Amino acid sequence: MDRITIDRSAFPPDPAESVRPAPVLLHGRGTGSGMAHRFAREERAVVDDGWDAPGADDMPGDGPGNGISAPATQVHFETARSALCANDSPDIAFDQSVNPYRGCEHGCIYCYARPTHSYLNFSPGLDFETRIIAKHNIAEVLRDELCQPRYVPRMLNIGSATDCYQPVERELKLTRSVIEVLGRAGHAFSLITKSSGVERDLDLLAPLAARRLAAVYVTITTLDPALARRMEPRAAAPHRRLRTIRRLAEAGIPVGVSVAPQIPFINEDMEQVLQAARDAGATSAFYTVLRLPWELDALFREWLQVHYPQRAARVMARVQDLHNLSDAQRTAGKAYTSDFAQRMKGSGLWADLLRQRFARACRTLGLNRERQALDLGQFRPGNLQGQASLF
Repeated sequence: MDRITIDRSAFPPDPAESVRPAPVLLHGRGTGSGMAHRFAREERAVVDDGWDAPGADDMPGDGPGNGISAPATQVHFETARSALCANDSPDIAFDQSVNPYRGCEHGCIYCYARPTHSYLNFSPGLDFETRIIAKHNIAEVLRDELCQPRYVPRMLNIGSATDCYQPVERELKLTRSVIEVLGRAGHAFSLITKSSGVERDLDLLAPLAARRLAAVYVTITTLDPALARRMEPRAAAPHRRLRTIRRLAEAGIPVGVSVAPQIPFINEDMEQVLQAARDAGATSAFYTVLRLPWELDALFREWLQVHYPQRAARVMARVQDLHNLSDAQRTAGKAYTSDFAQRMKGSGLWADLLRQRFARACRTLGLNRERQALDLGQFRPGNLQGQASLF
């Protein structure tokens, strides 16, 4: 296949010619789209020039009939200048985060972090899940930041914009190094993951949890393995995540379940997920509705056309309902609201119904009855410098 490059800065866009190429399906990837990011001046489209043999189903690892090989994962190393990222969003339960990686090989099609790859001059589509940035010095930078005289401990989360236990963590162990630094400093933290890889670090997490310094949240969007494979192609299978919850709970680690995001007419088994997680040992739960910022809107619509073309319009209409969008906003093609008060749970009738479903299930199952607060009072930065604290 030949590739045509279009310089979009040379002339204004013509709505009549803005037809995107047909989306493709790549085995083991959340999207086959290498769509241009919002800062790009060029856009590349795949054009069939007739030279490829018709049908490519005999090519292992390819999507049906597209003749395009799924790219391998590349890891790029970055020297981080900072480790802690402050959060001032009032709708998020932590004040700062640490993300050892940029991008995520799990390839979750709904991931709100996909558009962040645009700042790296990478596509939020295929690049986000195949070009992973590893911050090789993250632990050293974190240690230095925690030792700053002005630093005040605040609630911290690991993995808010990437899965901190994605496959590359098995070799690089950057998340483990971050946990070791936080543990030595006595700094409380939570982490969230879809990976069973967190079980590797039970030797670190269990003692910290006993001191009220660590908690873990496991995301389970659905119990349907086929659906999970479509939405989260390289994340652990749902039954494997339930086993991870059980192992964490048996080790005495406070564990909760995230049933996020809720996607209308796609993952409709929220109550079943909550019950299975509770039975495995989860004591808390939370959810969010689907958010589609920036390029993620087009990517998710493409995914719907590939996997659920007959219900795509219905799904998007209900997503707009969840965010209570006006007729003018819908006509303009807007899919969600970024307002802090609404973006996580939505607003309006359909959001209220979803909220009631979640609250009733948690009440019935006994989830969220007791809040196990982490203890920020044990922070001792002097331990990171090989000296005892004076306090």
